[in-house]
Amino acid sequence: MKKKVVLIQDDEDILEIMDEVLTDEGFDVTSSLTTEPIENIDKIEPDVVVVDEHIRGGKKGTEVIEELKSDPETEDLSAVLTSTSYDLPQTAKDCKADDYIEKPFDLDHMVDVVKNNS
Repeated sequence: MKKKVVLIQDDEDILEIMDEVLTDEGFDVTSSLTTEPIENIDKIEPDVVVVDEHIRGGKKGTEVIEELKSDPETEDLSAVLTSTSYDLPQTAKDCKADDYIEKPFDLDHMVDVVKNNS
C-alpha cells in the first residue's frame, strides 16, 4: 500500500514539483495551497504531513503542526516543516515538527526526509 503524504505549500510551482517528485517515488499525495486537507485529516489518514511555514489562509505551518501534535488523535502523525527561515531547525523543534526541509532544497534530500518520516 502506498504511503500517504499531505503536502501544503505557499508556492504553486514548488507544490507542483514536490507533488510530481513524490508521486514518482510511489507516494499517494494530497497537495494544496491552503490548509483544507488538515480539516479532513481523519479521512485522508496520511503517514506524513509536509507543511510550509507560510501558507495561504492566515495560519502558519508552525501553528498547523502544533495543533496536530497537541491533538491525541494526530499527535503521532509525522510532520515536516518547510521554510526559507534561517532558524528553521529551532523553529521546527519549537513546534514539535519531526523534521524540516530548508528551501531552496535538493529534490533527493526532500524525498529522503519524507521517506524517513513516513
